[in-house]
Amino acid sequence: MNWNDKRVLITGAGGFIGSHLTERLVGMGASVRAMVHYNALGNCGWLDESPIREKAEIIAGDICDRDCVSQAIKDIDIVFHLAALIGIPYSYHAPISYVRTNIEGTLNLLQSAREDTIERIIHTSTSEVYGTACYVPMDEKHPLQGQSPYSATKIGADKLVEAFHRSFGLPVATVRPFNTFGPRQSARAIIPTIIMQCLTGNTVRLGNLTPTRDFSYVTNTVDGFLLAAATPEAIGKTFNLGSGHEIAIRDLAELIANLVGKPILIETNSNRIRPEKSEVDRLFADSALAQELLNWKPTVKLEEGLKLTIQWMRQNSRRYRPEIYAL
Repeated sequence: MNWNDKRVLITGAGGFIGSHLTERLVGMGASVRAMVHYNALGNCGWLDESPIREKAEIIAGDICDRDCVSQAIKDIDIVFHLAALIGIPYSYHAPISYVRTNIEGTLNLLQSAREDTIERIIHTSTSEVYGTACYVPMDEKHPLQGQSPYSATKIGADKLVEAFHRSFGLPVATVRPFNTFGPRQSARAIIPTIIMQCLTGNTVRLGNLTPTRDFSYVTNTVDGFLLAAATPEAIGKTFNLGSGHEIAIRDLAELIANLVGKPILIETNSNRIRPEKSEVDRLFADSALAQELLNWKPTVKLEEGLKLTIQWMRQNSRRYRPEIYAL
């Protein structure tokens, strides 16, 4: 696709993946409208320090406000919908916030899109909608299991997207990343949590150490978003984006410690353990559909991505507070 002067809206543009996607699209010549969450300080998230800060049209608003979303989507060709509440532990404490943002916010976007002429909506899902693997590798036909309030609201959002495509012919495609990581990710995620504890001490405190995850570096995920937007056959479909490899949390911590270059003691902290039936024990992606239909494949492997992330976090350690368990 020629992105020159393509009018693009990115919701959640100030976040981890959203900021990387925004930078990529601006660099490719797209006319980008970046929607960030309104706050009293006028903070635009990671876009505040981005070199493309002045090259994108940044608007502050709330995905939960239908009027705000309707204004943001006007005269837009392609929408990348990333705005969401994502922290799993916090969803146990504030589930209604997740319903409002992830389900009602998505509904606002879909209804607003029906009122405009939109070429494509790329909706962001998550591997958490699958819950613990019933079989591996996990393809897009795997059952959906709401094992946390967060995952339940993402299932709801995914199904709304599917319904608006089937009911109203809305041109949508769903991207389902498996555990994206990289620079700018918050300490709510496991990899930055481990890295910062390794960088600042000799003890790494984690929750359950036995679950496995399938990690993909952020540039791989951004590639998948762009290909889903550029491929006509993607409309109406869902695509897993994963590495096709799994690693246990304990093994991940040991790998990161080795890359940091220091011995560590790994401890289990009871405060970090999910409720028993809520823990997702295994995630392991089958991304064959994305590889076949989108011609997508991960180009940055786990160890290379970890090295890049460690380097960035060394330079930005002041942004993290490893002594605090971030919900």
